[in-house]
Amino acid sequence: MQDGCPEDPDTRTEWAENRTDWAEDRTLMANERTFAGWMRTGLGAVAVAIGLKAVFGDFEPTWAAKAVASGFLLAALVIFWFAQANARRTHARLSDHAAEPLKHTHFALVAAIFALATVAVGFVLWSL
Repeated sequence: MQDGCPEDPDTRTEWAENRTDWAEDRTLMANERTFAGWMRTGLGAVAVAIGLKAVFGDFEPTWAAKAVASGFLLAALVIFWFAQANARRTHARLSDHAAEPLKHTHFALVAAIFALATVAVGFVLWSL
């Protein structure tokens, strides 16, 4: 007996399969954490856009400051899109065993809500 493994090959195979299943569950959870991290990054880009409006409040021409802020909003939209696309692609390749992962449509729903809010921020910035 080595490393606490029984001599019975069937039991050793079962343990190996369990470890593989647990690893796949951990990968699913890591995928969700990665998605959340990218969404936070996108929100950071939105915050920079709002901050630029505050910093360049009386800047002339106003369209220049708004254009720079819009660039950060566009970056946020791209980040949201790639975050959900990558999360959904990874989620589709993996199987859950003991974990209860998000449904892959939830990734798209969250990203869509964030994207709509970002577009609304853009309208507000351009109307000021």
